[in-house]
Amino acid sequence: MADAPLTSPSAPSSDTLPGGLDLRQLARRAVQIAIALGVLVAVALLAPGLGEVRDRLGEAAPGWIAIAIVFEVLSSLSYVLMFRPAFCSLMSWRSAAELGLSEVGTGSLVPASGAGGVALGAWVLSRAGMKAETIARRSVAFLLLKSSINFAAVIVVGLLVFAGVLGPSQSVWLTLFPAVLAVIAIVAVCAIPRIPAGRPVTEDDNKARRLWLASRAALVTGTAEAGVLLKRKNPYLIVGILGYWAWDNLALWAAFHAVGDAPGASVILLGYLIGQLGGLLPIPGGIGGIDGGLIGTLIVFGGDASTVTAAVLAYRLILFWIPLLMGAVAFVSLRRSMRQPAGFIPCAD
Repeated sequence: MADAPLTSPSAPSSDTLPGGLDLRQLARRAVQIAIALGVLVAVALLAPGLGEVRDRLGEAAPGWIAIAIVFEVLSSLSYVLMFRPAFCSLMSWRSAAELGLSEVGTGSLVPASGAGGVALGAWVLSRAGMKAETIARRSVAFLLLKSSINFAAVIVVGLLVFAGVLGPSQSVWLTLFPAVLAVIAIVAVCAIPRIPAGRPVTEDDNKARRLWLASRAALVTGTAEAGVLLKRKNPYLIVGILGYWAWDNLALWAAFHAVGDAPGASVILLGYLIGQLGGLLPIPGGIGGIDGGLIGTLIVFGGDASTVTAAVLAYRLILFWIPLLMGAVAFVSLRRSMRQPAGFIPCAD
């Protein structure tokens, strides 16, 4: 069967976006985050006592910055690779790119570790005829698969560093302890499908009860679906999961080379995972959360303070602007596609 474009069978208005994702709100949020990033850079450039950070940023190698940008572009494209098989294998790759990159761009503006971008995708897929239960289930599966590589990596890297096989020696609390926590998290997630999904929502249920029942069902069935998707061994899904994580790590690595010497791979990998937890804070764009988490963690792992600060600032500027610009172009194309009434094939359950 030929790939189908993602357009609405009823040609709904693509101007009425869900709450929190209105174009004006997103534009205001983009300006606010850009200003916040500008303030961070200004502090680094003007504040007393940060002369070495200023020197490193001022002498940043353009070639390495360009390489970091390419890596971030590849990370965003990897998101598209895992999006299509996870949500709707019937959609064309053009539609997958439009929707996936729109999610990536929105995720750079809306907090909650990318869940805001998934909310945009859920709205579009609902207009494309996908059932709400299916969207919820596949959204849970997608978010689990997207984050699973981080936990798997911290287990492998943490154990290798603890055993002295990889990288400089680190304490148990920085290697074995995170690895054990990651194992516990994976085991807990794998146990979720054993929990009953619960009864269906009825008209007699109040709003809170409906939310609880729907969330419980989505979590249980979505976790089970994540396992099913992995067992299918879809090459696009696997390459997308690995690429989305690996290219972003490499962007941080290239940013280090741009401003100085990069620490060992083990330091970047472990520091990346633990530091990115700051992105879970409900802060627009993760400003302060991701930056502070990465800088603090990488310094604890032995990184030079001035090099780490300069590298993370360069990386964060790239991490904000590249997905946002790619997402903006994709979103313009997506809105145009949604206005086309013909050629739609519903995404099946």
